Amino acid sequence: IVGRLMPDHDPVYKVSIMPRGRALGITMFLPENDQYSASKRKLEGQIASLFGGRLAELLIFGDDRVTTGASNDIERATELARKMVTRWGLSDKLGPLTYGEEAGQAVFGQPGAQGGAVSSNVAQMIDEEIRSVIDRNYYRAEKILQENMAILHLMADALMKWETIDRWQIDDLMAGKEARLPREYSDMKDRNSPESNWKGKDDSSALQPDQSFA
Repeated sequence: IVGRLMPDHDPVYKVSIMPRGRALGITMFLPENDQYSASKRKLEGQIASLFGGRLAELLIFGDDRVTTGASNDIERATELARKMVTRWGLSDKLGPLTYGEEAGQAVFGQPGAQGGAVSSNVAQMIDEEIRSVIDRNYYRAEKILQENMAILHLMADALMKWETIDRWQIDDLMAGKEARLPREYSDMKDRNSPESNWKGKDDSSALQPDQSFA
C-alpha cells in the first residue's frame, strides 16, 4: 500500500506472505526502466515502504504484539538512510560530502581504509541525520496506512486467502474492491475449461476457410 502511494516508487508487481530466505514475506517491485541512479525522493519512498510491514502489525495487533518479522526491512531502511547521509551527499546539514570507508574514515565503529576518524560532533550529526531520514519516512508510511485502513484489511484478507497476490489483484484492492482471481489461476481455469478443450467437430465454421483476407 505504501509503495503504491509513494511518488516515483517502482510499481508493485507481487506481494507474498510465503517465507523466502530470511524474510517471512516479500513485496516484489518491477522497475519500469533500467536504473543507474535514484533521486532523493525515490530513496525516501523506498524507506517509507520498507516500514509498511512493521506498521501494519502495529496498527492491527497493537504495540505489545509486534514481532521480529520486519527485522530485515528495518535493516535495509537503516542502510539506505545511512548511505544517503554518508555516501551520496543527500543530507541538507552535512552537504555533498562522503563519510565512511570511501573517505578513509570510521563511522559507527566501521574501520576506514586509512584509519582516520570523524570528529565526535560530525559523528553526532550523522546519527541525527540518519535518525531524521528514518523518522520522517516512518511517519509518512504510518499516515498512509492510517488513512487506508480499509484497504489494509482487504489486502490482509486477500493474502490469507491466496498467500500471494499479483498486480491486478492489488489494483482491485487499492480501488477498495475484493481481489479478483489470481491471473495464473484464471489462465489455468481457462485452459482446463470444456470450451477450451472442445475441438469444434460439429461446428461447420471450423471447416470454412479464413475469410479475413478475402
